[in-house]
Amino acid sequence: MRAVVQRVSRGNLIIGAVEHARIGRGMVILVGIKQGDTLRDAEFLADKCAALRIFEDAAGKMNINVADAGGSVLAVSQFTLYADAQKGNRPSFVRAARPEEAEPLYDYFVARLRERLGTDLIQTGVFGAMMEVTIVNDGPVTIVIESPE
Repeated sequence: MRAVVQRVSRGNLIIGAVEHARIGRGMVILVGIKQGDTLRDAEFLADKCAALRIFEDAAGKMNINVADAGGSVLAVSQFTLYADAQKGNRPSFVRAARPEEAEPLYDYFVARLRERLGTDLIQTGVFGAMMEVTIVNDGPVTIVIESPE
């Protein structure tokens, strides 16, 4: 599994012309799931994201996690994180997990985040939906995290 974590000043998600989710200060986490990923990968990634210290403390050091910073999380499934564009100009998605494999792992990832950070702090997209995601990156701070192979 792969996560692209962005520290944001705000973010929102629109499905169809309707706002589905909105956060202020916090993190937008784009989550990609590849074939063969397991609950253990989802657990590792959720725990790592929840504990990630990318918010500044009183001394200006990135030393605080999202919950301690009073932030929230917008978690969005994104199979394109496993695109392969090495050959040609059209990306291949053969490494990305099929929806029937990926959706339960995404759901588990979100449930684990809610367990670690609290239900009220977590917003999500809709698995498989076409979404417009607005991300106002703060810093910018962008971290890529992979579960162990």
